[in-house]
Amino acid sequence: MAKTTPGRYFEDFRLGEVIRHATPRTVTVGDVSLYDSLYGMRFAVQSSDEFARKIGYPRAPLDDLLVFHVVFGKTVPDISRNAIANLGYAEGRFLQVVYPGDTLSATSEVIGLRENSNHKSGVVYVRTTGYKQDGSKVLEYIRWVMVRKRDDHSPSPPDNTPNLKSVVEPAELGEACPAIVNDAYDFRLAGSPFRYSDYVPGDRIDHVDGMTIQEAEHQIATRLYQNTARVHFDQYTQSKSQLGRRLIYGGHVISVARGLSFNGLANAFHVAAINGGRHVAPLSAGETVFAWSEVLEKAEVPARNDVGALRLRTIATKDRPCTDFPFRAEKEYERGVILDFDYWVLIPR
Repeated sequence: MAKTTPGRYFEDFRLGEVIRHATPRTVTVGDVSLYDSLYGMRFAVQSSDEFARKIGYPRAPLDDLLVFHVVFGKTVPDISRNAIANLGYAEGRFLQVVYPGDTLSATSEVIGLRENSNHKSGVVYVRTTGYKQDGSKVLEYIRWVMVRKRDDHSPSPPDNTPNLKSVVEPAELGEACPAIVNDAYDFRLAGSPFRYSDYVPGDRIDHVDGMTIQEAEHQIATRLYQNTARVHFDQYTQSKSQLGRRLIYGGHVISVARGLSFNGLANAFHVAAINGGRHVAPLSAGETVFAWSEVLEKAEVPARNDVGALRLRTIATKDRPCTDFPFRAEKEYERGVILDFDYWVLIPR
């Protein structure tokens, strides 16, 4: 009996199947330090126990995207070890804050399947839920991923593409963080004077700085999340692919863009929801990531007078500074665009 597994191929998935993923992960302050080192995160609430305590937290929480990546990493051996590419996200909600010492686990339900016309691969849609050690939910999101078929001629399940919401409703955002003490929030220490009232829909913010990605950095980051997808590590196999190089995990790009966004959005201290996201083009080591954000809308959060919500669209590019705000040229993305990420953040009022 074989003791190893090659991972699932497209024809191995079944609609409605619920997968309980292996290896619960206790996240420590060491993981937080490594995450901050990789992305240069500077948001004050997640950086300082003292800052966090003054506004009502017991201590500094984990960065929301670190929670996302750890939960995501649990799913990779069962969902996307044989992926060609992770394609997008929707209906993501952060349901409570997570602290160092909490243990995260995950399950996924297969909610859609669609074979590609070349019969060599298909798209798998899953709804993933992350849990704390007490069984309470911390995160839910949908993602879809292109997965290779084991055999081009093998039969595939009937096509079933789910209908996905384009935007998470503001009424669903309030659980992302506990109530804060506004009077104790020190904008000077947080790094910016700008609060909810200072942003308006249509604002475009060039985050100015760039970050060049190296091989060691993106592989360390992906291992931090226990993500085992072959395309990120196996240069021998990837050298035979069309791209010829290892792909950088798309979530790495999201966190780089989030780190860069501090310059202009320093007080957007919680990611509350992911409305949608698309990895437009791959990124390889040696390329430099830039980012800019647009405020799409503002929203009151029901029963909360301490924070408001900004819906942001962050565009990341490679080897192209964002001074001209590249996005679309007619129906196609402009040269250099690698990420189109639509999400809600919470910011003090």
